[in-house]
Amino acid sequence: MGEAALRRITVDEFLTWDGDPDRRYELIAGEIVAMAPPSLHHALIAANAIGEIRQRLKPPCKVLSEAGVRLAWRNDMYYQADIAVTCSPLDRDQWGIPDPIVIIEILSPSTEAHDRSVKLVDYRHILSVREILLVASNDKKVEHWRREGAGWTVVDLEAADSIDLRAIGFDIPVEALYEGLDLSQAAGATA
Repeated sequence: MGEAALRRITVDEFLTWDGDPDRRYELIAGEIVAMAPPSLHHALIAANAIGEIRQRLKPPCKVLSEAGVRLAWRNDMYYQADIAVTCSPLDRDQWGIPDPIVIIEILSPSTEAHDRSVKLVDYRHILSVREILLVASNDKKVEHWRREGAGWTVVDLEAADSIDLRAIGFDIPVEALYEGLDLSQAAGATA
């Protein structure tokens, strides 16, 4: 006989599941998927982005790392966004960021395809989301998605540019996200 069918779980089951506390997980189509640990470049870009946003953000808005994102129309998907901003109150017993308005994913070779083909598509369907940043981890480039009426516009930004985060009312220099990083080896250059 064939192999037993894999049992898929719901978001509520996932949130009460007792996995390895030293690993990060997402729920994808009812399956628990372990996420690779972030590289040091990924971690520094995330810290820089959070620092830049936090120092400019006005209450009641807040910036969160590893923010859980629930999809209202699916009970089998739960993402861990690298960074998200919300202006809604937080409940300490709540799982998942309420009404994210900005979501930031830092792309790495192991996650880029999934982040672009699955997460970006779903994030664009969350009604509260106004802006999405896809931040390269091996080059000083940011893809900035902004909701414009019923559609989305995308702007490709480089090191000399600024990110105009209209949803939260300020700009961030792209270069600031990469402060402290030497990307010459990541881009394949030799010193």
